[in-house]
Amino acid sequence: MGTLKSSDLRIKSEEMFTKSDFGKPIGEELSTILRRNLNKDNLANIAAGCGISYSTVRDLVYRTNSLTEGNSMALALLIHAALENSVARRLQSEGDIMFLDALLKH
Repeated sequence: MGTLKSSDLRIKSEEMFTKSDFGKPIGEELSTILRRNLNKDNLANIAAGCGISYSTVRDLVYRTNSLTEGNSMALALLIHAALENSVARRLQSEGDIMFLDALLKH
């Protein structure tokens, strides 16, 4: 399995969302997953990178703001960051399990 370099990443938000997605809040399940896997620094960095306010990004995640074409790139980046954080947490957890298991076997 190869590694993904940041230069290999091409997020195409225009292909992730349809016109019917715009004008309403994101789904409850996506909101829950984003809140579980992102922190305020992730939100702040993505907001700054997209040139939109932190409050707009936060409100998008918390479903008090609707998805628009203007904030769709931020949502795509939030989804990507949440996936990265989720995978990192899983790998850390697997390492912890192996370490703790070895301690218990002694």
